[in-house]
Amino acid sequence: MQIVNQNLKSFTIGYPLERTAPLDKILFIDIETTGFTAKSSSLYLIGAAFYAEGGWQIRQWFCENPGEESAVLNSFFDFACPFTHLIHFNGNNFDLPYLLQKCEQHRLPHNFDRFEGIDLYKRVSPYKAFLHVPNCKQKTLETLLGIHREDRFHGGELIEIYRNYVESPSPDTRALLLLHNSDDIQGMLQLLPLLAFYDLFNGNIRAKKVQANSFVDYHGQERQELLMKLALPTPLPISLSNLSNGCYFSGEKNEGILKVPLYEEEMKYFYASYKDYYYLPEEDIALHKSVSSFVDPSHRTQATAATCYTRKYGLFLPQWDILVEPFFKRDYKSHDLFFELTDERKTDRELFSRYAQHLLGKMAKTY
Repeated sequence: MQIVNQNLKSFTIGYPLERTAPLDKILFIDIETTGFTAKSSSLYLIGAAFYAEGGWQIRQWFCENPGEESAVLNSFFDFACPFTHLIHFNGNNFDLPYLLQKCEQHRLPHNFDRFEGIDLYKRVSPYKAFLHVPNCKQKTLETLLGIHREDRFHGGELIEIYRNYVESPSPDTRALLLLHNSDDIQGMLQLLPLLAFYDLFNGNIRAKKVQANSFVDYHGQERQELLMKLALPTPLPISLSNLSNGCYFSGEKNEGILKVPLYEEEMKYFYASYKDYYYLPEEDIALHKSVSSFVDPSHRTQATAATCYTRKYGLFLPQWDILVEPFFKRDYKSHDLFFELTDERKTDRELFSRYAQHLLGKMAKTY
């Protein structure tokens, strides 16, 4: 068994990871194997990154041959004891189950039960389309952030290289195997800023400024929009813009802009208990029976779910779930929901902060 240490010196990660846990309690992990199932393949390398002595360091446990698996596992888990948080890339699906199966195979008592975990892949992959990437493979995301790798191999290509190493060990081949794992680990550290997009959709956005604007659209029609300037919870590592459901978002570093269509028109509020209402066709509204029972029966009918409404002319903003009540619709069968932009709401920054979060959540799901 070989244990190799690497000091990353002045390496910085570009993300406030200390929000998660003290840096010296966080362990990054990545493994290299000759296959996907523990029973029919070998574990030949465990790599870890950790913060110590004021900087990031990498430690790698390398199996000179498959017979050293047990020693490598014991040494790694002994080293991992002081840590409380594990960070990995798709490790929930591969690295961690594989290591547990190897421990079971060697009858070792180790597990990950006491660790908190962050899977970078699972944190980022829901926003794949929002990020305009074809997939969320580690190398794809590294390309997105302009991260350069020295290693030119993928894990599958290294399987045969390791098998040849077992038959005929050489320092150059070992260095090649270690380099791939080291680049994977450093790549994870460098991908941490992408967690800013997880924070964007799950953190606290603050609306700094809200104003209504008028503009002329592509067809020469005058339109209105609500423009919100946002303070983002974590600086974005790349500038990004998206258009979805008529809403436009652009973000750069700590600031974002969200533009939302603003509709000045008549909409309807539908009462829930339509059996308690009469519909007045001439006025095109519904009134509660306690009031409308005095109306001439020839001028009223029993309200239905589709006719049990009152009409309101005003300024309206779209919402995709019931965030603000009362909510309005254009007609009974419409799935589009709105709320009125009243004078009181125009100055409610807390409301618009929640509204911005609501809109971004919808934009992420739509992509």
